[in-house]
Amino acid sequence: MQLSYPKSPASILRSLWRNRHLISQMSKREVSARYKESMLGFLWSVLNPVLMLAVYTFVFGVVFKAKWNQAVDDHAQFALVLFCGLIVFNLFSECVMRAPTLILNNSVYVKKVVFPLEILPFISFATSLFNAVVSLLVLLAFAMLLSFPLHWTLVLLPVVLFPLLLLILGLSWLLSSLGVFLRDINQAIGVLLTVLLFMSPVFFPLSAVPEEFHVVLRLNPLAYLIEQSRDVVLWGKIPDWNAWLATLGLGLVVCWGGYVWFQKTRKGFADVL
Repeated sequence: MQLSYPKSPASILRSLWRNRHLISQMSKREVSARYKESMLGFLWSVLNPVLMLAVYTFVFGVVFKAKWNQAVDDHAQFALVLFCGLIVFNLFSECVMRAPTLILNNSVYVKKVVFPLEILPFISFATSLFNAVVSLLVLLAFAMLLSFPLHWTLVLLPVVLFPLLLLILGLSWLLSSLGVFLRDINQAIGVLLTVLLFMSPVFFPLSAVPEEFHVVLRLNPLAYLIEQSRDVVLWGKIPDWNAWLATLGLGLVVCWGGYVWFQKTRKGFADVL
């Protein structure tokens, strides 16, 4: 008799709530494991974004003398704008890059019927979110050192990025399942993420792109998420709620689609592994 796993959107929320303590404990354990053997421990989570912020400032602001727009003509401010976009992209790319090996790296849980495999993407997201939050705190500290004005719209950042969570979960469920059956998918994901990095407004504003290419870039949901994150964090602008609703709708479809695929294919994981 084959097991049947729930596939409704409500079952996602039920699983998240029912396993919330397990997700919390496993996320804490994974974050701790990253820095357990290092001499500086959790200090690396702060040093990494500080060093990268310094590198971006030097390379793009000093060496390439890159300009963002007329409102950003200072090297340090340019680094803030660039780093803000990278925080969003890195949160996405880190989760998606790890997704194809989620089941493979946790194969010990596959044959345990009682273990909820569907929570693994939540754990992956939580650990990546820790790094993103630390990077955001470094960004805000650097902004205050520059006397860069911070706005109340910063509190809207979780709302702006909620569709990103849905996209990450959906893709993680899909790719973690495919990774069990297609072992070389991880290589393809690495290439696609590199392309996506340069097709997203991380190193350039959308205003710098010729008008005829705007439609192409707008098809990339990360373009909106990155631009709107900068708006609420750095510029004090209210998000474009119509675009947010469109991205939310896409996120819901991807999230549920990835979950349904994962639940339909998970019964074959044990046979392959």
